[in-house]
Amino acid sequence: MIEITWIGHSCFEIKTGSHTLLLDPFITGNPATDRAADSFSPDFILLSHGHEDHVGDTISIAKRCRATVITNYEIFEWLTKQDVKAHGMQMGGEFGFPFGRVKMTIAFHGSVLPDGTYGGNPAGFILKLNGQNIYFAGDTALFSDMKLIGEEGLDVAILPIGDNYTMGPSDSVRATKFLSPKQVIPCHFDTWPPIAQDAQAWAHEIRSQTMAQPIVLAPGESFQLN
Repeated sequence: MIEITWIGHSCFEIKTGSHTLLLDPFITGNPATDRAADSFSPDFILLSHGHEDHVGDTISIAKRCRATVITNYEIFEWLTKQDVKAHGMQMGGEFGFPFGRVKMTIAFHGSVLPDGTYGGNPAGFILKLNGQNIYFAGDTALFSDMKLIGEEGLDVAILPIGDNYTMGPSDSVRATKFLSPKQVIPCHFDTWPPIAQDAQAWAHEIRSQTMAQPIVLAPGESFQLN
């Protein structure tokens, strides 16, 4: 069994039974969560791009837990200069880790790091865990190659719906059609007024226009993937 918990914004905790993963750990200063950064103890951290609302507490958590950060090569180099254990990848690459396999996918967004240095290309991830495929899109616009990502056979897709900085609800529905996942979870919405959305209205459109089951989580709520 895999347990997926939405911490808020784009931060997710995934427990595989043997390992704990933390995705885009923006916790301190995240108005969507009351969790403290030191309440997390991941084995691995996956970082999709360099923006501050995704890098978040990566460095402090990774150092405290001796977690390995999986990210693009430019951010890998930036982290290693700060004595953080990291594994660098690039778009289209796949690698096997103790918890399963990770494939790095393209995303259409920016990626400047909090100190203003270049953060390389933004990314998404396909996580191949215990026979299940989870696609974490990261911050992205809609793009037609999502059809190719869907050919991987997705059990869950995690998609932004906030609009303004990423694709919005209608494009997320189109993305779901391209990806053909069994289930789809929204993220990157309601954190601040510019990305406020009606997630239940989005879920209604997912049900009416696609074959996917929408899973709308409240911050701190979990979903179990069997």
